[in-house]
Amino acid sequence: MAEPALDPITLAVLAGRLEQIADEMDATLFRSAFNPTIAEARDASHGLYDAVTGETLVQGKAGLPIFVGVMAFAVRAVIETAQDEPLADGDLFLFNDPYDGGTHLSDFKLVRPYFRGGRLFCHLASVGHWHDVGGNVPGNYNPEATECFQEGVLIPPVRLDRAGVRQRDVLAIVTANSRLPQTAFGDLSGQIAALEIGARRLDALLDEYGETTVAACFTALRTRAERMMRAHVAELPDGHYAAEDFLDNDGTSPEALRIAVDITVAGDRLTLDFSRSAPACLGPLNISRATAVASVYVALKHVFPDVPANAGVLTPVEVVIPEGSLLAARKPRPVGGYTETILRIIDVIFAALSRAAPTVVPAPAYGTINALSIAGRHADGRRWVMFSFFGGGHGGHAEGDGLNHGNAPISTATIPPVEILEAAYPVLFRRWALRPGSGGAGRHRGGLGAIYEIELLADSAEVFLFGERGRFPPPGIVGGSQAAPNRFTVIRGEAREHPKLVSKMVGARIERGDRLLLETPGGGGYGPPGERDPRAAARDAALGYLGDAARGDTA
Repeated sequence: MAEPALDPITLAVLAGRLEQIADEMDATLFRSAFNPTIAEARDASHGLYDAVTGETLVQGKAGLPIFVGVMAFAVRAVIETAQDEPLADGDLFLFNDPYDGGTHLSDFKLVRPYFRGGRLFCHLASVGHWHDVGGNVPGNYNPEATECFQEGVLIPPVRLDRAGVRQRDVLAIVTANSRLPQTAFGDLSGQIAALEIGARRLDALLDEYGETTVAACFTALRTRAERMMRAHVAELPDGHYAAEDFLDNDGTSPEALRIAVDITVAGDRLTLDFSRSAPACLGPLNISRATAVASVYVALKHVFPDVPANAGVLTPVEVVIPEGSLLAARKPRPVGGYTETILRIIDVIFAALSRAAPTVVPAPAYGTINALSIAGRHADGRRWVMFSFFGGGHGGHAEGDGLNHGNAPISTATIPPVEILEAAYPVLFRRWALRPGSGGAGRHRGGLGAIYEIELLADSAEVFLFGERGRFPPPGIVGGSQAAPNRFTVIRGEAREHPKLVSKMVGARIERGDRLLLETPGGGGYGPPGERDPRAAARDAALGYLGDAARGDTA
């Protein structure tokens, strides 16, 4: 039976209603999650996915864009698992396997097959960054990991609910493998509630419009995304555009890791070839192919933001990644630091496309989330783990300066508020300020990074940092200058200690009154610095933006 043609008004109404379902799932989890990484930073996402292929149909606007592409692989993993035992109404799958579903072990995925009249209609899915899932390092960003088992517990796709019946043994295994089992249980409960509200809202929508009409809407939205993406690509000059950049190290040795892309534009098709990138490394900077493809999606959505967020975006795009390389690692290669690697993928895509469309693409942003864990025990022996990520400057662009102190371009996750972190953990933020001189110079300046100074209020704690851009600062484009590098300092009285591997540190012991100083990069500059408007330069000076961050002039 052919799907009905939808008039533009009905299509627009349905598109809005479907997005609202995903948005409401996001909001439900944000309001009910126990850990600040989800509740405040919004490191989570929800969406609707194709019943047969697992492709993204609709994603919420508040969730992380990186999860759009990744969750399609996650849902596909559930579909493949169900070949041995067919899906049933009331099934609910739980897993965090990064080699099947992408990202890293901290991101727990829930997939709920959605049935209508006894027939599978689509899948609802949720992903959220849990606070702690075991492993050697509290918070799970372990720079020294050499296999995934050192990063946390790995759960393959398993049924948490089987035909509506909760499998208590699965739940017990998951919560037993966390330093913070109550938080893990709370986050899981929030994700389950989000999927339940999604199912209810989808019930109401299908009751009103019918399965055939809504299915036709899915097809139309995917077709529209593909058509718009092809039109954008066709506007780029045909040709070959290349760029490369580097990661500081893999956490186990000081050797840099190359991330390189060769982009070919041919008519309305785009090929991104990452074959010149480094082979798989010993440390946790590897990523799965699913994660690499998802980061390509995010980069292209930044360049072409008007294209609807669904699988149609990648239809005219070919991604070439050698199997077993740094960007398509196999189990048990560690993948905990995936955020740093995908940020560099986005950077090289921006740099390469700037040669084809310099007025469309921004300079690279600060390029690291600076995953920081501080862990200790309360006076009564209970564990506490503060995990957070931090912001930096965004790149300059054709229309103006980069954003000061923004969040990473892989996501819409916000930086947790200082009030929340201080209320939840025994720390005091002495400084939370813009970092003068950290943005790359240019016709349009890169945005400024930030300075965070954190004092420990507990008797003792351990510190773990997983960052990047300590050796290779964010570059400028179209003649712009590079930004300031990342810098981390442990301050004990008058003594100052820096990480041996520049941007990564494991198990540094600190005591009451010791401080951590994190100075994040700005964004790259856009265009020759000599072309900057003198009035803009005078304004920078008046606002105190022009310190020399490279020499440490950040006062």
